[in-house]
Amino acid sequence: MAENIREIALDALLVLEKSDEYSHHLVRAVLDKYAFLPARDRAFFKRVVEGTVERRLELDYYLESYSSLPPKKMKPLIRCLLRMSVYQLCCMDSVPDRAVCDEACKLAAKRGFRNLRGFVNGVLRTISREKNALPLPRRDQEPIRFLSVKYSMPEWLVRLWLDEYGIEITETLLGGLMEIHPVCLRFRTDLSGNRREELLDSLRRTGAVLRQSAYLPYMYFLESGPKDGMAGGMNSLPGFASGELTVQDVSSALAVEAAGIGKDDFVIDVCAAPGGKSILAAEKAARVLARDISEEKADLIRENIARMGTGNIEVQVFDGREFDESLQGTADVVLLDVPCSGLGVIGKKRDIKYRVTPEGLEALRELQRDIVRCAGRLVKPGGTLAYSTCTINRVENEEMVRFIASLPEFAPVSLEDRLPSGLLEQKRRLEELLEQNKGAAGETGTKLSDKEKAACIQLLPGYMESDGFFIALFCRK
Repeated sequence: MAENIREIALDALLVLEKSDEYSHHLVRAVLDKYAFLPARDRAFFKRVVEGTVERRLELDYYLESYSSLPPKKMKPLIRCLLRMSVYQLCCMDSVPDRAVCDEACKLAAKRGFRNLRGFVNGVLRTISREKNALPLPRRDQEPIRFLSVKYSMPEWLVRLWLDEYGIEITETLLGGLMEIHPVCLRFRTDLSGNRREELLDSLRRTGAVLRQSAYLPYMYFLESGPKDGMAGGMNSLPGFASGELTVQDVSSALAVEAAGIGKDDFVIDVCAAPGGKSILAAEKAARVLARDISEEKADLIRENIARMGTGNIEVQVFDGREFDESLQGTADVVLLDVPCSGLGVIGKKRDIKYRVTPEGLEALRELQRDIVRCAGRLVKPGGTLAYSTCTINRVENEEMVRFIASLPEFAPVSLEDRLPSGLLEQKRRLEELLEQNKGAAGETGTKLSDKEKAACIQLLPGYMESDGFFIALFCRK
């Protein structure tokens, strides 16, 4: 392992501590900068930074238990150094404990804290000795704090999901969010079966391990990358640069599938960046208009369109909160993946959970309603409005179903024939479990009619093979 890889990780954590940058953006930027490093070092950096961010609340609880100084009063560098070191001790069996402690002390001295080497060493040695019996809050006395620490989730979010789902579903969900989330690859739907198999063989020959999605046959999970690493990024994968495959979450593709797009349809994707749904829709439709709020987002869509070689998409910069009279009643399908809290993708964007607030959720609801009011007017009579979010929050999901269904021009449409049968069966089992949980949202939360329930699905990690995602379908009368 390169001597300075831990220092690179420490510097990344310090940047995250002092700025508003998201960890997944920073990790990607650092890996691009250090593309020359061996695959083993790059993998170590990625895991340490992402794992330390993801488990921050749990790591701080251990530090509070074994340190005379609470983490919030430590120097930022020492706090980040101890967090990443405790993560290595507790979550990375391949790293020797002695190496973790020794390297942490060296880094503290190198960065101007020679006088704190004894403190760093003492805390880490103690946690190393007791790591198989580290304390947690008492589940029977502090159930919310127990779940918060065990799954490193802010207490207010634990309460939110306990109120909505009950204890059994919430704990499964929390565990699902912490599972490893492999990259999902989507093959072009117009590829022949033989060509797809050729690309799969080429990918496997690089050492990549792939698993086909249980829901969509053209989607595969990249369980592990090429043996030589991915110094060239996704472009190093066979078929990526040529536009025969792309990165897209299963849940995003399911939202397009649910919309039931026909070959002669005109589709408007209102909040389209980075363009995954627009491109998949274009493989099914006659014409797609992809819009988003800024030139930066529009450029990202154009970049993906160019690589995929998709010719029937037009890209425009447009604010979804504004109504475009020129397109009133023209769209066969409107895809509406609105800005949301992102609570369903915490497993990939690990610092979202530390930034979202109850007040922010309330502001999002008004934004989402404004976009729905404008986008809904673009749908032609008999056309489809496909609403979606990447969150797990009834205010942004089920309550929005009630709001859209209350508009006189829209009616809910059943997903029964729009989604894979296996996924719909999982939906039914989850709904049954929800009904069995006393105090869950089936009794205290948003109450949907049978038609409204049939028109929407909440994908939950731990129960479904996807991120946390919500899809709801409506027809314009």
